Amino acid sequence: MSRIGLAKLLRANAHHGTIPRFKRNLLLRNFIPSAGCSAHTMGRAALDFMVFGEAYFQRLTNVIGQVLELRHLPAINMRRKVGGDFVMLLPNGKELHFEKDQVEHVMDYDVEQSIYGVPDYLGGMHALLLNESATLFRRRYYNNGAHAGFIFYTNDPDLSEEDEIKLKSQISASKGVGNFRSMFVNIPGGSDKGIQIIPIGDIATKDEFERVKTITRNDVIAAWRMNPALAGVMPENAAGFGDIEKIDRVYTNNEIRPISQLFNQLNGTLRTDRRFAWKDAETI
Repeated sequence: MSRIGLAKLLRANAHHGTIPRFKRNLLLRNFIPSAGCSAHTMGRAALDFMVFGEAYFQRLTNVIGQVLELRHLPAINMRRKVGGDFVMLLPNGKELHFEKDQVEHVMDYDVEQSIYGVPDYLGGMHALLLNESATLFRRRYYNNGAHAGFIFYTNDPDLSEEDEIKLKSQISASKGVGNFRSMFVNIPGGSDKGIQIIPIGDIATKDEFERVKTITRNDVIAAWRMNPALAGVMPENAAGFGDIEKIDRVYTNNEIRPISQLFNQLNGTLRTDRRFAWKDAETI
């Protein structure tokens, strides 16, 4: 799975781009930083974990081998070597090598392999890309300027050329450039059936766009296991989604706290006086 591809997907959809950062913020809300792991380090690693399903830390030790501090290593550039060591890919084809005991690797277990972590949202990637395609199509549809707002049809044989020019000018100025351009047509002595418009898949007059956006949005949210009330979704009924504080508390307990437990493995390497802690979500 391409790390660069996963990173670029964050810009393909509004919900997919904000949900991992929101989950990172919830994780940081419960995080109590220490001299061994700052909030800045944990925040960057937590975002890596949400996006790539894994996070990397470099162990900084003193002269007797005690781990005093953890430094974040960008997961997008990290690779595992055959012998268990690690390498960071640098610009211009350069590499920075780490021995196995220099790196702390936090990963979400994958049933197919145990080398890299895998994010949970991969099952929703097709919905994510379909959502992006629908938005791009809609945008191009409005930007191409090829569709008409209306047709101003006349069949008056006595309409002078000067009046025709004035009508064309006024109609052209009635809308901004590229936005529902209108057309003026004069056919002297023509019939009312002289011009007909046969639409071919006109998305502006159907609800396909809204249906695609709604269905794919729900799939993306489900892939992230995110409650709609916390994902910025507007409720479709007057009752809303219920008590937001209860939703937040349940979601934090069921989703965020288990993730924080995975990061607790870092405390096993840090010196006792430099370990971090987590707040009790029930008291927040």
